[in-house]
Amino acid sequence: MFHPHTIARLCAAAFAMTAAAALAQGKEPVKIGLVSSKSGVFAQQGEEVIRAVKFAIDEANAQGGVDGRKVEVAEGDDEGTPEAGRRVAEKLAREGHNLLIGAIPSSISLAIAQNLDRWDAAYFIVASKSDKLTGDTCRPRSFRTNHSDAMDIAMINEWAKELKESSFAILAADYVWGRDSGESFKKAVEANGKKVPLSLYVPMGTKDFSPYIAQLKAANVDAVWVAEVGRDAIAFVKQAEEFGLTPKTRLIGHSLIQNFMVNATGNALKDVVGTTAYTPDLDHAANKAFVAAWKARFNRLPTDNEGQAYNGARILFAGVQKAGSVKPADVSKALRGAQFDTIYGSVTMRAADNQLLLPNYVGRAKVVDGVLRPVVEETFPPSLTPPPSPLCKMPA
Repeated sequence: MFHPHTIARLCAAAFAMTAAAALAQGKEPVKIGLVSSKSGVFAQQGEEVIRAVKFAIDEANAQGGVDGRKVEVAEGDDEGTPEAGRRVAEKLAREGHNLLIGAIPSSISLAIAQNLDRWDAAYFIVASKSDKLTGDTCRPRSFRTNHSDAMDIAMINEWAKELKESSFAILAADYVWGRDSGESFKKAVEANGKKVPLSLYVPMGTKDFSPYIAQLKAANVDAVWVAEVGRDAIAFVKQAEEFGLTPKTRLIGHSLIQNFMVNATGNALKDVVGTTAYTPDLDHAANKAFVAAWKARFNRLPTDNEGQAYNGARILFAGVQKAGSVKPADVSKALRGAQFDTIYGSVTMRAADNQLLLPNYVGRAKVVDGVLRPVVEETFPPSLTPPPSPLCKMPA
């Protein structure tokens, strides 16, 4: 037999669950359009983003929804291309899943952001870094919840002052992000009296890096700044080890020690330092709760892409909560200039360009509890974020 107090508690809990369910049924649901890569060059990162957004949705629904509303999701494969991304985002938005989230490359995010008013949608950027998204392509309904290129480069400029090496080479992807990274790094280290005798910009999709590695070895520099992406970065790191560039010459880099790259390259990235956007070690209550729940579900720690995507989904939910509405225009208005308690601590969505002002990190790939992964070694404050671009003309 149950004790009377136990029965009372069970009744109260049942009533609360019934009330939450009734509330969720009585309000318009939160309808999310999850646009990410299930195929194409960014499929591995897309898989991580999709997993984390769905985890955030399941977590919210288990807690009674958002603003007493059930969260629903529909998915679309952007195939890693702007045309497919724009097409599936439009389909989802026009079918009512008009709170969009999830693309990896900036090219897809740019294609989506330009159409939000026409689709009556809002968009949450969780991985794309191009400064255009908060520059001349900024939109009142487009929000970036991850670090921009400008934020990374501002950190790199500070961090470069600490580097002990005296000569560097650059190996970077031959497109806007890679060139911005390589040129900014060169400028930063040369300002500190160091030399950069060689800069190599490699076409996207390169599989054979041996000609570039031969040039890097011949340059006889102390370290190589690497700004490569996805499969290209994995191929370079493997071949750098195979052809004897590393470990003799140190690699450092921009987004080089991402979890999926570390996992794909054996021990080749062990002890390599570089920028990192999120690790499970961040010492904030919200992050500790997230990591514990994630480990309980997946029996492992969340990756950098998963942490960033989860954070973006939570910001979306906060917008709905603050607005008391699921309408993209209302959610967008509620988010601008708002402050949030997140896995990154207390942060602000800058009203001038809808950029979330985050701390930024330099980490090292280290073995922790038998797993090689990025670990934060240095934290840079949100105040390092450069001012909004004058190219962003956001209406008041």
